[in-house]
Amino acid sequence: MSTVAPSPTPSAPADLRPARPPYKVTALRVLRSEWAKLWSLRSTWITLGLALLFLFAFGLIAASQFKSRLSEGRPMDRDFATASALSLSLFGTNFAQLALGVLGVLVAAGEYSTGMIRSTLAAVPRRLPVLWSKALVFGAIALVLGTVGAFATFLVDSRILSDTRAAMTLSDAGVARGLLGAGLYLALVGVIGVALGALLRSVAGGIAVLVATLMLIPGLTALLPSSWQDHIAPYLPSHAGQAMFALQHDATTLSPTAGLVVFLGWTVLALAGAALRLLRTDA
Repeated sequence: MSTVAPSPTPSAPADLRPARPPYKVTALRVLRSEWAKLWSLRSTWITLGLALLFLFAFGLIAASQFKSRLSEGRPMDRDFATASALSLSLFGTNFAQLALGVLGVLVAAGEYSTGMIRSTLAAVPRRLPVLWSKALVFGAIALVLGTVGAFATFLVDSRILSDTRAAMTLSDAGVARGLLGAGLYLALVGVIGVALGALLRSVAGGIAVLVATLMLIPGLTALLPSSWQDHIAPYLPSHAGQAMFALQHDATTLSPTAGLVVFLGWTVLALAGAALRLLRTDA
């Protein structure tokens, strides 16, 4: 008794099978993914809210203190003696920069601490678009927040100080430039935070270097001889950044344009270091 083996079912020709759509990495898709990751974190909302609160609240407190001391005839310290509505409105910039810089570090270094960076680099094998997208997305958000916060604080402070010697309006020379410069400065601080997070791959290390760069090192320059201070201090990141939105300048400070160029140089240097490590070392 013989058996007949069943004939195999012929497979469909290759050209008739449904084609699998190819996955293509584009700059827009990388930007959208970084945008989604950023807003999915609760820390993003909290830290951005704190940055805006610092900028607005400290600006109002400074303006209120100035008017109170002026009306009561109390002595003014050096910071208040030559204050203007612009400088008082931007009094909270030093506090807002820490919030945005820390969040920038978390944007990059947070993925290394959780291990998510492996999935990110597997989806974007060329690597550098990830760094550029993180910096661009967070820098744009920080720019909008800083600029809106600076203008809103100035508009409120200008009403508080309307009948004092510090009164200013948006039409006064240097005011609009100073407010825009403050927003740009905060945005670049955020980008530097992203670069430090990608370079050091440690949240604690990135925050430590950021705080030292913006706050500790400028204070230590006071220990140097005065001739050295005049040549070094203006080119430090914090001093160069503050020149971008300062209303008055002297021989010991940079002009707004020079301050912008120097601070952009520091930003590019930090991004270059992060890009070099991203290319040369594994995740």
